[in-house]
Amino acid sequence: MTLKNIVRELKEMRDGIGNISRRSLDGKHISRRRGRSYIAPEGSSSSSALVIEQQSRWANLPSELLLDIIQRIEGSKTSWPGRRDVVACGSVCKSWRAVTKELVRTPEKCGLLTFPVSLKQPGPRDSPTHCFIRRERPTGTYRLYLGLGPALSGDMNKLLLAARKVRRATSTDFLISLVGNDFSRTSSTCVGKLRSNFLGTKFTIYDTQPPCNTDIQSNYRSNRKSIVKQGSPNMPSNYNVATISYELNVLRTRGPRRMQCTIHSIPISAIQEGGNAPTPMEFANCRDEQFPPVPVSKGKKPLVEFSSTSLAEQPLESIPKSRDALVLKNKAPRWHEQLQCWCLNFKGRVTVASVKNFQLVAAAEECHNVPMAEQEKVILQFGKIGKDIFTMDYRYPLSAFQAFAICLSSFDTKPACE
Repeated sequence: MTLKNIVRELKEMRDGIGNISRRSLDGKHISRRRGRSYIAPEGSSSSSALVIEQQSRWANLPSELLLDIIQRIEGSKTSWPGRRDVVACGSVCKSWRAVTKELVRTPEKCGLLTFPVSLKQPGPRDSPTHCFIRRERPTGTYRLYLGLGPALSGDMNKLLLAARKVRRATSTDFLISLVGNDFSRTSSTCVGKLRSNFLGTKFTIYDTQPPCNTDIQSNYRSNRKSIVKQGSPNMPSNYNVATISYELNVLRTRGPRRMQCTIHSIPISAIQEGGNAPTPMEFANCRDEQFPPVPVSKGKKPLVEFSSTSLAEQPLESIPKSRDALVLKNKAPRWHEQLQCWCLNFKGRVTVASVKNFQLVAAAEECHNVPMAEQEKVILQFGKIGKDIFTMDYRYPLSAFQAFAICLSSFDTKPACE
C-alpha cells in the first residue's frame, strides 16, 4: 500500500467516524424498527460495538507499523497544505495522537508549525519563519498567515492567528484568537491580547496560558495573595508576558520610532551559549490552578501579574523589570543621503518605506556573557510590502504569538512618537 493510499484511507475512516457520531444523541444510538425510532439506553452494546468495530483496525495496529507509517508521512510533508496529513494522523485516535506528538518536533528543532501549541513555542534557531499579516481596515481585523507572501494565498498559506482591534476610552485592545471569526474572551480559541495606554506608547502583552518558566511560576505563586483575580470561572486569566515601550518624540526630532520590548516569560540566559527558552508542550488550562480569590472593587477586570505590583494601575516607567528578562530593541537604521530616508537591510522581505518597519535585536546593555554574533541576529523583523500587507519573520527565542503581538503594537496610532 502506497503512502498516498494510506492517507486516503485515514481521511475516509475519519469521515466514517464523524458520520457515526452524528447519528448519536448524547451517547444513545438511534435505530429504526417497524417504522418507529427506538433509543437504546446508555451501556447498550449496539452503539459502542459499532464504533469499536470501526476503530479497531486502526487503533489496534502494531506499534512498529504505526510508527513507520507516521514517520513516512511526517518526513514527506514539509509545507502546507500537505502538512495537514500529519495533523490528520493525530486526529485518528489516542494511540495515533501519542505517536504523532512524539515524532513531531518543536519549531525550534524542525522549523515547522504543526499543532496549535506550536504558536506558543520558540521559533527555529537557524533560519527565521516567514509569515505575513493582512490588515482589514473596515473590520479592524489582522490575520497572520504562514507563507512568504499573499502571492501564495489560498490553500498554500495557513492561517495562524487573528486579532481584532477594539478601541476603548483610555486604551486600545487587540484581542488575539486562533480563528478569524471568534474573538470572545470566553472562547476556547482566545489565546491572549495586547493592551495599550492612552497615548499608545506603552503596550502590555497578556497570555491566557500561564508561563512554563519555573522561576516565574514560583514568583507568581509566592505573591498570589496580592493577585487581583475576580470574575466568572469561565473567564480565562491574563498573564503579563511582555511589555513594549515606544520612546517619546515630543520635540519632533528627525528619526524613526524607537521601541524596546521586555519579554518577562523568557530569561536572558535563553540566548546565551547552551541556554534554552521555556517551551510549553501543550495548552495548559489556567483555570485548573486553584488560588484563593481576592475580593476587589466592582468594575475591576480580571488580571494576573507576575509581581506583587499591579502593572495595569501604574505607568510602565515605574514598574521594575523582571529579573534577567530578555530585552529587545529596534535596530538603528542608517540615513541614506541619495534616497533621503532611513534604511534597513531587510534582505528583500520589505519593499515599501513605512514608519511601521522595524527590526528587533537583543539589547547590548542587557546581554552579559552573550556572543556578539548572537546580539547582532535579527530576532523579529516587520515591514510593509503592499497596501495592507506586511511581512513578519521571527526566530528563536520568540514564539509566533509573541512576535504577532509585538507587530500589532506598530499598527496603533502614536502621535507622540513620530
